[in-house]
Amino acid sequence: MLDRTATAWLRRLVTWLELFEDGFSRERQRGAMRRYVTGLLNDSRRKSMEAMWARLSDPGTYQAFQHFITHAPWDAEALWTRLRAVIPERRGVLILDSTSFPKQGTASVGVARQYCGALGKTANCQVAVTIALWTGVRAWFVGAYLYLPEAWLTSRQRVRARIPDGVVFRPKGQLALTLWRQVRAAGFDITAVVGDAEFGNNATLRRALHRAKLPYALGVSSDLTVFLGTPRLVAPPAGTGKGRPRTRPLLPPDTTTIEARAWAATQPPRQWRLVSWRNGTHAPRRARFCATRVTPAHDWRERRLAPEVWLLCERDCGPEPRTRYYLVHLPATASLRALARLAHQRWAIEQQYQELKDEIGLDHFEGRTLPGWQRHVVLTAIAYSFLQQERRRRGQTHLTLPRVRAVIQEVLTAHFFMTQPHYFKWMLALKDVEMRN
Repeated sequence: MLDRTATAWLRRLVTWLELFEDGFSRERQRGAMRRYVTGLLNDSRRKSMEAMWARLSDPGTYQAFQHFITHAPWDAEALWTRLRAVIPERRGVLILDSTSFPKQGTASVGVARQYCGALGKTANCQVAVTIALWTGVRAWFVGAYLYLPEAWLTSRQRVRARIPDGVVFRPKGQLALTLWRQVRAAGFDITAVVGDAEFGNNATLRRALHRAKLPYALGVSSDLTVFLGTPRLVAPPAGTGKGRPRTRPLLPPDTTTIEARAWAATQPPRQWRLVSWRNGTHAPRRARFCATRVTPAHDWRERRLAPEVWLLCERDCGPEPRTRYYLVHLPATASLRALARLAHQRWAIEQQYQELKDEIGLDHFEGRTLPGWQRHVVLTAIAYSFLQQERRRRGQTHLTLPRVRAVIQEVLTAHFFMTQPHYFKWMLALKDVEMRN
């Protein structure tokens, strides 16, 4: 028999999954959802559908298990909405990021030769844009979209990968903006938004965050052009009486812009201050930083000035230092350490990706269609959130997610063997051997 602790754990899992049952119209689908999430949590090393199904205590048929992901009529987006509503921790920093899934073939939806962060080079892979809530202790996976290169939106590819007609090409920055709006609508208390240059180079996203009065620290490319400070505007010259008179203000002719890397190159060594932003495993994490107030020049193409922000430059302390650049929206009185700490909040996502891939199988999906990918990912997020709840319930910030899952695997493995037809025969035979010895 399962002990009291194991029974309590199974009860909490059932209660958690009941929160998502309204997303399914049939009991058969609800049962399949429970089996799939349990499969993500069980001890199958590979989270392919066949491997998970083989380790379930009450699997049903494999065809039904597969049909639930590939063809059953249910909406993955509705489950994301529900998940964002029931996550217990509501305040934190939003981290925008992309994660890649290396692939050998070309049949998986969204696969293309593109930069693959998992391999650190251009390779055949899928790329997903994700958003997570970082509380300072835990990360909660709250949204994801698969990035679809334009080549995947032809009629032939749409049919093959079951991509709906309404899905159009969207750059990663636009996907991130949609995710941010969805999370904001869910009622989270967002203290700041962070992300790398894939998102920081998107002026539309930065404008939206400004309008929402949200602090942010977004990476930008080294060739980003800025005005130092806020440029002075002058009134347009008087009209000549011919044509429509000018009404928008102008920049003086001597106004200049500068690239982020060019400004950093002009800073003497004394301007680069050594700053530690957090304690690492063996030593404080630190680098050299310098910063100045700037106005991004992109909006001036439309004859309007962007708000003034910080340009933060970071240089590694190693023998071949690499320089990184950020736009940081914090008050003009903010300290250099405050700028550095906010910019480095995004590194919390790396541990989350490792846990999602190593423990839950985020990157193990072998299906080829867009609906299948979307469903696997949202169910992965539901399983991950349950593990985070278990870690939170124990009240131990140092308790690792692999350790929590190891305990869960023991319970599921015991449950698996107990439900086998010959379980009691095995137990009687084992007891007989023990008595003889």
